Amino acid sequence: MSPYELWQFLPVGYLLTIAIETPILFFGLSPHHSKRRRILAGLWLTACTYPIVTLVLPLLLIDYSRAFYLLIAETFAPVAECLLFWLAFGKEAKWRDFAVIVAANVASFLVGEVVF
Repeated sequence: MSPYELWQFLPVGYLLTIAIETPILFFGLSPHHSKRRRILAGLWLTACTYPIVTLVLPLLLIDYSRAFYLLIAETFAPVAECLLFWLAFGKEAKWRDFAVIVAANVASFLVGEVVF
């Protein structure tokens, strides 16, 4: 895809991704996180990683296979989101939260593969 096509796809992909991941985070994150924090996590975490996955990595890995791109991108996103969550919430972040973040990323990846 060209950079122009990637930029065109960004808002559509972001909205679909948060539509999938936010409910998973809302219901899955540890109960001590407020409802507001759970919703914001769905918007914020994806906002931090999605541009890299959608705009940077496809161009950086243009000479590699799609499988290699997916391996890098779908490893980067949940690892980076778990790190961001831990940096933001420190001791309040639980292993359950990290598992839910990974599950949300897997779910959005699978839906994205079916839709696109």
